[in-house]
Amino acid sequence: MFTLVSKQVRRKNNRASPPTVKSTRSTNGLWVLCGIALLYFSGCSVGPDYVRPEAPTVDHYNYEKDPSETVPVDGQPQRFEPGVGPVANWWQLFNSKPLDAAVAEGLAENPGIQAAQASLRQSNENLRAGYGIFYPQVDAGFGTSREKFSPALFGSSAPATIFNLTTLSASVSYALDLFGGERRAIENLSSQVDLQRSVALGTYLVLSGNIVNTIVAMAAYQAEIEETEQLIALQKEQIGIVEKQFQAGTIAYGAVLDLRSQLTTLEVTLPPLKQRLSQAEHLLATLEGKTTATWQPPRVAMADLYLPRHLPLSLPSELVHQRPDILAAEAQLHGASASIGVATAALFPSFSLNANYGQDSTSMSRLLASSSNVWSLGADVTAPLFNGGTLLSRRQAALEAYQQSRAIYRQTVLAAFAQVADTVRALEHDAEVTQAQSRSVATAQASLHLVQTNYQAGMVNYLQVLAADIQVHQAKINALQAQAQHFQDTTALFVALGGGWEQPAEAGKP
Repeated sequence: MFTLVSKQVRRKNNRASPPTVKSTRSTNGLWVLCGIALLYFSGCSVGPDYVRPEAPTVDHYNYEKDPSETVPVDGQPQRFEPGVGPVANWWQLFNSKPLDAAVAEGLAENPGIQAAQASLRQSNENLRAGYGIFYPQVDAGFGTSREKFSPALFGSSAPATIFNLTTLSASVSYALDLFGGERRAIENLSSQVDLQRSVALGTYLVLSGNIVNTIVAMAAYQAEIEETEQLIALQKEQIGIVEKQFQAGTIAYGAVLDLRSQLTTLEVTLPPLKQRLSQAEHLLATLEGKTTATWQPPRVAMADLYLPRHLPLSLPSELVHQRPDILAAEAQLHGASASIGVATAALFPSFSLNANYGQDSTSMSRLLASSSNVWSLGADVTAPLFNGGTLLSRRQAALEAYQQSRAIYRQTVLAAFAQVADTVRALEHDAEVTQAQSRSVATAQASLHLVQTNYQAGMVNYLQVLAADIQVHQAKINALQAQAQHFQDTTALFVALGGGWEQPAEAGKP
């Protein structure tokens, strides 16, 4: 694109040109433009056309097959539903209003979400800006100057003249994308939009999973602290009784020291639990986009959380089209493919059309007169002849970048499948551990009931009752840890499957 600024000498030359010659040049120019236009509309995009990687044909994640359900926990197993994708707002399946509110607030206020949304908007605007290449570029200009012109430049001995020159012009340029380099560049920008959209979805997914896991951890820590405090109180009561027995001379002092050692060991575990609870609360405040000094964390008890019994298990062929990190890797692969076309098109000539129309005059009053009219119409062709192999090397680099993106995509898919397989097996084993810990609690409670009955009958002493009660609390602490892990692995399955943003949750099917 250029702006024509004509001098009086050029206007004199134009006026001196014979009309027949001007007509011939104009006609030839039209034929040239028509030929270029025909070539443009019949042109094609060089470089490979992107083809989406084929979806895997396997229908399961673990060797041989995936489990259909876990062992029963509290009388009910968790059932896997092959071919069923995760629902939107999957955290609502835990049936906890405070948890739902915390996730909703985090999705609305978290700075990471806001940054991902801004990046997506930015990539969309970059794509819109890129589309401008397919439209004519139109510019207007106006200028006025005072000049001194010397005819000696043309071999004349006439004296120099001083004059004012006013220019009003409009220029139009249009780049012909004959080999599709610009179209491939737009394709690359479009892939960046897909990439940022996948990153935003991944940010939503990871954030919701982190909030749920943090709330589960807070509930478990709080319950464990309460059980530990009750254990400490029972052991202190037990020590008090043993000390009285020692003072009465019925037992040795070693029994007192042994119980005090057990109490000290138990008391040492309490501060780290409280520290973990504080860290979880601070983490949740950060996830919610709040400062730790101004935000009060919600109080959720383990008893308030419901373990979902029906679990989705998307097919591998569906997972590659719904999991955000796989979609992001695919978008990068698409962009690498388009970059090959951009690098290939750079090896070919580039074409552009240019037109200019304006008014030049030494007097402002005559600026719009027909005699001041100037114009030009032309086409430019630029072809690379020698560049020391730079363009070829750039194309080869683009080909290698594409191969790298293919490997990264495949690695991402393999890691995703392994994560789903790990989570499915983890849930299977969590159920077994939770079931065993539930039996342990039941056994300890039955033993306590039996000891209490014997104590009321005068068959055992109170120390035996305290010892049985301590075993119950220890069994409950172990069960709480297993239960929390079960909840967190359930959350991990929803996160590992990805997607679910389009399907509403079924309220009646937790």
